[in-house]
Amino acid sequence: MASPDAYPSWKFYPSRDPAPTWVEGVVDAFASAADQIDSRKLSGVSSDSALAAIRAPLVALGFDVEASKQKTDKITRPVLYGEQGSVLVQYDVDAFHPAHGIVIEVEAGRGAASNADYRDIVRASLMVDVRYLVLAMMLEYRGGGQVMKSYAIAKARVDAIYAGERLALPLDGLLLIGY
Repeated sequence: MASPDAYPSWKFYPSRDPAPTWVEGVVDAFASAADQIDSRKLSGVSSDSALAAIRAPLVALGFDVEASKQKTDKITRPVLYGEQGSVLVQYDVDAFHPAHGIVIEVEAGRGAASNADYRDIVRASLMVDVRYLVLAMMLEYRGGGQVMKSYAIAKARVDAIYAGERLALPLDGLLLIGY
């Protein structure tokens, strides 16, 4: 059993399945950047700065990772095609692993309060060739004199999705990471 102080926190879904072998490398990428992104100790970490901190280890694992907000540096995944195979709908993602079909979305700030977790789950479920979603949420977000436990909120939501039988996601799995 993991220590409650283990960093980062993570859980793989569905919980009846063991985590795939690639999970360890992704979790290690977050662990290696703890001094730059640990939201329990640091305030003001943006999703862009968190992604930048884990970019090199993710690239080493074979991920395509967004390098900036410029169009040429964005990573997109198609959702819907039109005539002559043109892409009608596509979504920007933070990172994608083409061989494993893994999308990574890193959320910060009030990600749980703004339902970014739900949005990311739905979008990943619609993308072509996506088998797994890695959803990274802050362990703690401090703002307006309050502390929001974004990872814990997202974990409760994802637990409910996977425990219930009313919503079946078309994903092979979801890795929730608290950073």
